[in-house]
Amino acid sequence: MKLLRYGEAGQERPALLDGSGALRDIGALVPDLSGENLSDGALRRLASVDPSTLPRVEGSPRIGPCVAGVGKFICIGLNYADHAAETGKSVPPEPVVFMKATSAICGPDDPIEIPRGSAKADWEVELGIVIGKRAKYVTEPEALTHVAGYCTINDVSERAFQSEMQGQWTKGKSHDTFGPIGPWLVTRDAVPDPQDLKLWCEVDGHRYQDGSTRTMVYGVAFLVAYLSRFMTLEPGDIIATGTPPGVGLGIKPAPVFLRAGQRVRLEVEGLGLQDHRTIAARD
Repeated sequence: MKLLRYGEAGQERPALLDGSGALRDIGALVPDLSGENLSDGALRRLASVDPSTLPRVEGSPRIGPCVAGVGKFICIGLNYADHAAETGKSVPPEPVVFMKATSAICGPDDPIEIPRGSAKADWEVELGIVIGKRAKYVTEPEALTHVAGYCTINDVSERAFQSEMQGQWTKGKSHDTFGPIGPWLVTRDAVPDPQDLKLWCEVDGHRYQDGSTRTMVYGVAFLVAYLSRFMTLEPGDIIATGTPPGVGLGIKPAPVFLRAGQRVRLEVEGLGLQDHRTIAARD
């Protein structure tokens, strides 16, 4: 299934995408796409309903973040060897883990704000994991049973804030709109192999990133199991799994960074397209 949320920010309703590409409201079946509503049982109940019996959503409403009430937004850094190389870093001996503030979450077509004082805003297309069942000390073979599904993520970053200021990466990762997720939460059963998905990102029509999850250093199952050793993963938590090469920071001979007035498009195969305009940060 392809699940999504539509409507004005803060007032989104849950929906699914039917076989013809039409939105079907599922608000009568589930209050929102969050928490226990992402369990295997809840998703099976949704899948058992004939989409044609559900109310059709007319027009072209705003598409919001595909998951509501995200508790933790966990990110993995330097998880593609060629991306690590382009940033001048070596492949880490174990996953680099950092957090992105959940206030950064926005919809897949919402504007991306360029922060005040920003000189090095950057893009990162990533495969996102959505947790559906509580995970604590899970093994790698059982890890995927704790996954509700997957989504497209843009781990927007401000490199100067991230690496040239003191402290951790979080300050360069957490500005409002730096965490677009969606458009769809694609359930686990509809993604046979999360380690074989193409992903790309382009800015103003120029394709900078063009990679595959095949080249991830640490795969989805490993990451879920690894993280569950250090924190309990709860339903609705999101893991951004790292980005392939082609980020602005790594462009040769000189880096390329985002500024207001640009268009950023990105996609993970089968998980939907994001299409953003960049704007100056609002008050």
